[in-house]
Amino acid sequence: MISEKALKDFKAIYKKQFDIELSDQDALESATKLLKLVEIIYKPMTKEEYEKVQKRREETR
Repeated sequence: MISEKALKDFKAIYKKQFDIELSDQDALESATKLLKLVEIIYKPMTKEEYEKVQKRREETR
């Protein structure tokens, strides 16, 4: 759930970025979709994955 302060901040950022004022309902929907997108695409890297990336970087230098 998104707090009232977070929703207010989201609306302010959206207004500044796009010059569009969102209703509370539209802001809640947009913020929720954004959070869901970040949740889907963001996956922390394991230590093993990090070490593989570092090894590959060293090999390609």
